[in-house]
Amino acid sequence: MGSQIWVVGLCFWMCVLSYSFTSVSSWIVEDGDVEGIVFIDGEAAIAKIDADFVCATIDWWPPEKCDYGTCSWGHASLLNLDLSNNILLNAIKAFSPLKIRLGGSLQDKVIYETGENQESCIPFANNTSAMFGFTQGCLPMHRWDELNNFFKKSGAKIIFGLNALHGRSILSNGSSVGAWDYTNAESLIKYTVRKNYTIHGWELGNELCGDGVGTKVAADQYALDTISLRRIVQNIYKGIEPKPLIISPGGFFFANWFKEFLDKATTSVDVVSHHIYNLGAGVDKNLVEKILDPSYLDGEADTFMALHNILRTSPTSARAWVGEAGGAFNSGHNLVTNAFVFSFWYLDQLGMAAAYDTKTYCRQSFIGGNYGLLNTTTFEPNPDYYSALLWHRVMGRKVLSTSFFGTKKIRAYAHCAKHSKGITILLINLDNSTTIQAKVGINGSWSWRHQHRAHKRGGYKHRPWGYPHKHRPHKIRRVLRKFESAREEYHLTAKDGNLHSQTVLLNGNILTVNSSGRIPPLKPLYAKPLSPIKVAPHSIVFAHIPNLVLPACM
Repeated sequence: MGSQIWVVGLCFWMCVLSYSFTSVSSWIVEDGDVEGIVFIDGEAAIAKIDADFVCATIDWWPPEKCDYGTCSWGHASLLNLDLSNNILLNAIKAFSPLKIRLGGSLQDKVIYETGENQESCIPFANNTSAMFGFTQGCLPMHRWDELNNFFKKSGAKIIFGLNALHGRSILSNGSSVGAWDYTNAESLIKYTVRKNYTIHGWELGNELCGDGVGTKVAADQYALDTISLRRIVQNIYKGIEPKPLIISPGGFFFANWFKEFLDKATTSVDVVSHHIYNLGAGVDKNLVEKILDPSYLDGEADTFMALHNILRTSPTSARAWVGEAGGAFNSGHNLVTNAFVFSFWYLDQLGMAAAYDTKTYCRQSFIGGNYGLLNTTTFEPNPDYYSALLWHRVMGRKVLSTSFFGTKKIRAYAHCAKHSKGITILLINLDNSTTIQAKVGINGSWSWRHQHRAHKRGGYKHRPWGYPHKHRPHKIRRVLRKFESAREEYHLTAKDGNLHSQTVLLNGNILTVNSSGRIPPLKPLYAKPLSPIKVAPHSIVFAHIPNLVLPACM
């Protein structure tokens, strides 16, 4: 065992992309900054995410939805959202594509006005004695038409959450019993196919698994209902390819419930979705302290790991999604979950989820509540919108095992790059006063490429940068002058250093839409590819090294 540790350590020291250093613990450099090392295993990827990993939700809540005396939803519902707003359209189109999940707590109280349904199409109304405080609501088909036309124009990939409580009885103990009455959902799916609308996935129910929220359904019954949904979709989409995904159960993770569900649903489910609100209630006064506490952030890894292990040993080939994640439940907290500070939690969640082979991560919400990527009133992007867009553009599908040595306040993740053969590193500095100078360490072989040739690390490991002497002097100078060989850096900071600010700076410049509602370009800074990455206090850095090629990324 001792010799194995020595071999790994030797490889680590020989493969660090810097001149020299003396310890894996942090140390102070001349200007008072602290030095550390991002250590990346480049031999093989540990996971692979969807190309459209970033996803967001649009909910059903009407304007009357209030939490702790604050009504934060405005006109952000599927039923009343202004689909003519240019910022809304451009914000979705910027992802090209963005997955959007349509659903939430009230989805299990929605009737679809397809013409086959005999019930009246009545909108949601306040009722304090009803589950979630609202009566049954309705989706008119003219609104479904408007939504689909908008989503086609925006290029979004739509996941629709179906009412899974239709036909069931809710007992006094909170359990819902009986089989799912799928007739109304079936009529909606038929209408959707008849109108030639594209749906990426049909999801059954919202937060009905385990202990449930509002009510719950047993795992064996839920499996039978999911089997029914798959049969319906297979029949209606006969001759149509690709068919929509079958997604379930869309609720909080309970290990025993999920295991039983998967054992009985087997091949009927394509995606196992779960929800995350690990920061607690939106009214919690300690939200910021939790977000900035690395130990607290680490806690959610247990959920990802447990679900990953259940899927790995189950009879299904289903993959994991986070179907909804708002961090703090009951609509979040104004100037926290819609401010710069929340990007620390959000990007750490994206990195952690990806490392456990989660294929897609849906943020609650795209707009609405106090945790929207867009401002509910003005539609102006909040800081997390730009964090999500940067992730989508620079973090590729293959996930690399990554560690940071030097301080626990740095969260580090690395992927193969999205549009090059290189890598992208994400560094999140939770410290309020310390600037980090991060060097990059690689375990295993690597090569350095530029426009005309690739130089392998192996044969020239005793020379700086791994270049043969006869090429090095003029080639290096020429290469470092070219942007395609430089490191691209995206530094995100809060305006005036205020973590509660809803204005974010990219490389020192405020990000805001223009008068036409266009999303601003996200332009990088350029740095020498082998110099340390500087991460300021309370900042976030994406560093794209396009010409550092690892075996995992080839």
